[in-house]
Amino acid sequence: MKNTIKTFTLLAGLGGLLVLIGGGLAGSTGAAIGLGIGLLFVGFSYWKSDTLAIRAAHAVPVTEQEMPEYYAIVRELTAKADMPMPKLYVSPEMQPNAFATGRNPNHAAVAVTRGILEVLDWDELRGVLAHEISHVGNRDILIGSVAAAVAMGITFIARMAMWGAMFGGGDRDRDGGNIFGVLALSILAPMAAYLMQMALTRSREYEADRSGARLIGDGEPLAKALQKIEAYANRVPMDIDPAQAQAYIINPLSGRKMQFGNLWRTHPPTEDRVARLRSREWA
Repeated sequence: MKNTIKTFTLLAGLGGLLVLIGGGLAGSTGAAIGLGIGLLFVGFSYWKSDTLAIRAAHAVPVTEQEMPEYYAIVRELTAKADMPMPKLYVSPEMQPNAFATGRNPNHAAVAVTRGILEVLDWDELRGVLAHEISHVGNRDILIGSVAAAVAMGITFIARMAMWGAMFGGGDRDRDGGNIFGVLALSILAPMAAYLMQMALTRSREYEADRSGARLIGDGEPLAKALQKIEAYANRVPMDIDPAQAQAYIINPLSGRKMQFGNLWRTHPPTEDRVARLRSREWA
């Protein structure tokens, strides 16, 4: 319940920020435009989030004849969770990782990388897939897609405002006082949206860890898998759009050097996730 409240608070904050930016730039008309852009981005994300994520990962569908163990584990987990069987994909990426996507359990997909199939044993992969199935059941994939879409809308408006302020016409003496305010808003608003999106991702990852451990009755397979994936992700790069990074079980960009440490993490620290799983707080 606490995570659910946090989720909707953050989503409301993202939507409010989008309207606020529009209002700050062009009054009530700008607020309406901001709302319209937000709805456009959200609508597109709702219908196309799975297609975009699968395409970004270069993933391809696999049949049960090709990967019977993969299908058997997912079929077992979805039966326990009373959910439809999702479409299954494999990405050629050698970094071990996995993600789930789609707008609801009836239109969901799960993808694993070639790297994760080589690094994890089937028990550990079962823990990972339980986590991803939990994302589907918890509607996290839709929430994450909506949050990403709103954040993209905020960035889009902010960039338009920045270029308009820098190269727009008008009476500079009269309007010049607003230019620095617009530029500051253009820089700070996307940053605030990004931080809200990251906070949302972290809370949903913790919840999927808990739900996944409950689904299989054991947190150790996922704990071991997270440690292995984290170790390899730091050494094996993945060429992925940062906007898609939040979908993965471990941040696929974690190997890149970033300043400010945890501030810019798209996921909770792996050591914290492992500690929670082994403390059996999910039970």
